[in-house]
Amino acid sequence: MSDSNARTVPTAKRQKMAAGAAAGKVIRKIISTARAPSAIGPYNQAVQVNETLYISGQIGLNPETMEFPSGDTEEQTRQALTNMGAILEEAGSSFKNVVKVTVLLDDINDFTRVNDVYKTFFTDKQPARAAYQV
Repeated sequence: MSDSNARTVPTAKRQKMAAGAAAGKVIRKIISTARAPSAIGPYNQAVQVNETLYISGQIGLNPETMEFPSGDTEEQTRQALTNMGAILEEAGSSFKNVVKVTVLLDDINDFTRVNDVYKTFFTDKQPARAAYQV
């Protein structure tokens, strides 16, 4: 469904990371949670580099069953964004810190239904976004 970039780190941790970055160090941390589907290939759920979090694309898989909840667009969108939220939370962040989202749709006619669910997750500071049919 989507991938995103988020500024995510709590203040004390951000200060420590900023000090490392100022010293020319790149601090890279793998983010993983059982509350989102495990990576099914050679990638991570998310990677935090200094103060920026890069989240791998999420689809509507239930992390417990590794199956789609239904053929329903709204439910799959809700699950994909719930997965993304779990990853954000594991990194100490939230949807309000996301700055960019890419939405990939297999049918552009689902755009309105996806938006109806999307806006319930991004209720405050909406990020920049691109949406494509693939």
